[in-house]
Amino acid sequence: MGFEEEWSSLHTEAAAPRPTAADPVAEARRAAWQQLAEFRERVVLVPLDERGGLWTAGLGGLDWICVFSDEDALSRFAQARGEADREWPFRRVRGARLLDEVVPALDFPCGVALNPAGPEGAVFPPVRGIVPDAVAVDGEVAA
Repeated sequence: MGFEEEWSSLHTEAAAPRPTAADPVAEARRAAWQQLAEFRERVVLVPLDERGGLWTAGLGGLDWICVFSDEDALSRFAQARGEADREWPFRRVRGARLLDEVVPALDFPCGVALNPAGPEGAVFPPVRGIVPDAVAVDGEVAA
């Protein structure tokens, strides 16, 4: 099921009366889709590397574009890395553009990490429903 179908079903489910005993898995899924929807609408700060490209970090065998909700979150990240004294140039990019255009334009699998040094961090891995199926690591391999 793609993002649009899942989002549509989320709104349908939200309008329906909820049973008294909440299903924790369904609630977690609903919260994750809500967080993704909010990220897609948000404008985030994306630090640039020394060549002017988007700054990425490797973790768990994947590259991650590190993005931040505001300059304070970027500052916390720089401090956590012991690099608070250097300049961190950045661009402002809408979350949907990162997931729908930037990630597919890369020649390697890449996810997006929001506020990686903060308590409200989130990751959006390159999987179906988050990025286009053609570049999802769990998508079908093109022949």
